[in-house]
Amino acid sequence: MSKASDINEVIVFITASNEDEAAIIAKAIVEAKLAACVNIVRSIRSIYLWQGTIEDENESLMIVKTRQELFETLSSRVKELHSYDVPEIIALPIIEGSEDYLKWLRDSTTQ
Repeated sequence: MSKASDINEVIVFITASNEDEAAIIAKAIVEAKLAACVNIVRSIRSIYLWQGTIEDENESLMIVKTRQELFETLSSRVKELHSYDVPEIIALPIIEGSEDYLKWLRDSTTQ
């Protein structure tokens, strides 16, 4: 296993209005090698405050595996493709992981 001090890989959560939009974004960022893999969770329920109103919507969630140094480029590309004015694009560090998987992630995002 690799520790965080050895790696800079992150998981990025991105919500989308539906599965089709999520798939378009996912394919674009994997094709551009901004992500090694994107999992799409088809239906989540999001309750959030937007412009003073509590919203209750169905969305899809993308779980993106990438490297921290690609975050800004990834975020910019997602914003170009996304239908939301303010899409959720947040990164969390991978604290530990299988060295084989993390090597594949790094190799898959090398441009």
